[in-house]
This record gives sequence, structure tokens and C-alpha cells, in this order.
Amino acid sequence: MTDRIPSQDRATQDRATTGRASAAPGAAEDRTAQERPGGVSRRALLGTAGATGLVLGAAGGGVGYALAPEGSGAPTEALSQLGARRAMFHVKHQPGITTPLQAKGHLLAFDLLAGKGRREAANLLRRWSGTAGRLMAGEAVAADGHDTGVALDAGPASLTVTFGFGHSFFSRTGLEKQRPEALAPLPQFSSDHLDAKRGNGDLWVQIGADDALVAFHALRALQKDARGTARVRWQMNGFNRSPGATASPRTARNLMGQLDGTGNPKESDKDFAQRVFVGAGDGPEWMANGSYVVMRRIRMLLDEWEGLGLAEQEKVIGRRKSTGAPLTGGGERTEPELDATDKAGDLVIPLNAHARITRPDQNGGAAMLRRPFSYHDGIDADGVPDAGLLFLCWQADPLRGFVPVQRKLDRGDALSEYIRHEASGLYAVPGGAGKGEYVGQGLLEG
Repeated sequence: MTDRIPSQDRATQDRATTGRASAAPGAAEDRTAQERPGGVSRRALLGTAGATGLVLGAAGGGVGYALAPEGSGAPTEALSQLGARRAMFHVKHQPGITTPLQAKGHLLAFDLLAGKGRREAANLLRRWSGTAGRLMAGEAVAADGHDTGVALDAGPASLTVTFGFGHSFFSRTGLEKQRPEALAPLPQFSSDHLDAKRGNGDLWVQIGADDALVAFHALRALQKDARGTARVRWQMNGFNRSPGATASPRTARNLMGQLDGTGNPKESDKDFAQRVFVGAGDGPEWMANGSYVVMRRIRMLLDEWEGLGLAEQEKVIGRRKSTGAPLTGGGERTEPELDATDKAGDLVIPLNAHARITRPDQNGGAAMLRRPFSYHDGIDADGVPDAGLLFLCWQADPLRGFVPVQRKLDRGDALSEYIRHEASGLYAVPGGAGKGEYVGQGLLEG
């Protein structure tokens, strides 16, 4: 029997948890604004939302403000464009899906503690959503009122926080009837070397930011919010190239030096939303505007890879390493000529080339939005780098997105010799929370 959560009971629980009645998102900011000289909130200083869900600073010039707390003695300083960038929390789709790649990321899974169920999970998601909203707006104070000060002088720095539910969450909370069919456990693949302790989990959290301290600050705040309700099952830390490190925006490179994401669906594509997001009527009502994310910790066998010559590496991938162009010519966005042969009559792009196998038109149209982080966890006992890719792919249905592509890769991808899948997870990520709501409210209170 499930325990629905009456509104009055929720308010009581919230007061007991946070020491104050629940407030609509933005209320803490407004209170803070009234306490500051001039009554101007960080939200007002950082402007309004842009088309991508990111906003720049005042006057459209990328200049925001780092507002020091009263009595700190710290000066009010102008932020750089990087620090002033802000992603919005209350949006149709949760942030961190179509948000441009961020320089630093943390991935975590939590398991509910024994005896904790639907009611406690709802209170936790309410706390998490409140904390995420404040931190993404650049507010320094955590939900418990005790801030670490780690990001005290920083702006939002494109911080995003994304929440999802694992397969086990629904049995732990008595919500099995609300579990989506698309959340069925992923099949086993012959190339997997999975560590069960570093996969799955009841709750999933993705944190991304363009500043490592801002990302860590959010990590600690969310971990503290979970105390007494859930414990960390696993945590992984990743990174990408910093925005502005190249002369112009470029597709990111992974630790093999390859451009990673060339074939991604684009938001301008007519069928982008259909491929990436769950439409109304395509699953449980609470998943409308949501997405499914597959997480794979893929270790790259860098010593073996770097032992190959450039020409051999390019045949494995099917693209030029320098530009990302297909071996048949053109630029990064040029469609490869899969039937093209060389003077000897051999295919220019080998049959087992990674780029050939992963093409949507070679997989019944299967497509997914890849948005990964690289990772490096030091050197193992054999002196080999423990490094690779925290692969994240977003799709409306993993049974039509990730699974068919991975099955094909499993049967003959030339890149498989140089990588190892070591952890895996699949999570249902609901749509964004509206004003005054928390992420997952439609599931937990429906």
C-alpha cells in the first residue's frame, strides 16, 4: 500500500526538516534581495532566459556580479562572462540535457535508507529541488542555512543539476505501477565488465558547471540534503574542455583525441524532441517532457590506443582525427560515402569502423543525444591509466535508442578492442519542475 502525501502533512514535514515552512522557489532569493543594499537580487542582476536556457549578465555584455554577503568585508566584483552564465531550473525539460557541455561534472547515485519510502523520497526531492534552484541562481546559502563558503565569490558558472529515478526506486517506494516500461533493465552485452557496485541505484543526480568549485559546492549541498534519507551508492567525477579554450566553438574531444559528438541530433532537427524527449501519451503522465539517460563508465585502454599509428586510429574510427571529417573526404559534418572504395577495391571506411556502425541510418534510425564527461582516476597497480569516458546518452526510449546501437557495436566494432565498459545505469529523468514544484512531484504525489 502506498502512502499519498497530503498537502498539510507535506508542509509539516518540510518545517520539521528545514526549520521553516515550504516557500515557493525564488522566495529565498527575494528575501536575500531585500536584505542587500538596493534590494537587488542575483536573479535580477543576471538577466532573463535566452533561447538555450542560459542567460548572460547585465547589459547583454556578459557582465554579472558576485555579491558578497553582508558583513563579509569582501568587495562586490564584476564577474566574467563565464562566471555570469546561468542555466534556468524551472524549465520544460530538466537542465543538463541540452545545456552546452560544461567543464566539470559529478555523477552520483543514491539508495534510500532502510525504512525510507515514498514520503521520505518526496521530502528529499523537495529539498534537492530547492537547493538546486538556489545554487543555479548563484545563491551561496545551502538549504540548511550553513554554507561551506566554497563558491562564495563565484557566479552560477552554468551550474545545472539533473535528477532521475532508477528501476529499484519504484519498488522501494511502492510505485511499481508507475514504473515506465522503457526503464526495463538493460540487456547484458558480451563486451561488458561491469562492477555492480558502481551502477544503477534508486536515485540519480548529475551536476555540471563551468567552474570546479561551483560544481563541488553543489555536490556537498546535495549530499548534506540527503542525510538521514539516502546514502551515496557511487560517485564519478568528470571533466570537459573549458568553454573559450578554443578560438571558436568546437565539438569536444575525448581522451583518445577524437572528436566526440559529431553525429549528435541537433535541436534544429524537426524530429529532435521526438528522439530525445518523452511526448504526452508515450508513457506515464509524470514522464511527459522527460527523457531516459544511459550512463556507462567506459575505460579507455590508452596505452594500446596510443600505440597505434595515426592511420590505424583513423580506420578504427572512420574519421580524420584532426578535423572529424569522414575518411571519404569533406568536413566534420559531411555525410560519409559508405560505399566508396580505394584503388585496391577496399572500402575506404571499413565495415567495422565505429562511425559506420553507429550511424542512425545503419541502425533503423536509432538516435540518441550524447553528452559525456571524460574522467581520470589515476594510475592502477599495473601502472595503467584509469581513464576514459563517462558516457551519457539521452533518448525518448532506450529500447529504440541505446540498446540496438550497443548490440551492433557489441558484434563487431573495431573500437571495442581499445575500450572496456565497467559500469552501467539507466534512469528515468522526468520533465522540469514548474514554479512552486519539485522534480518528480507528478510521480510522488500523483
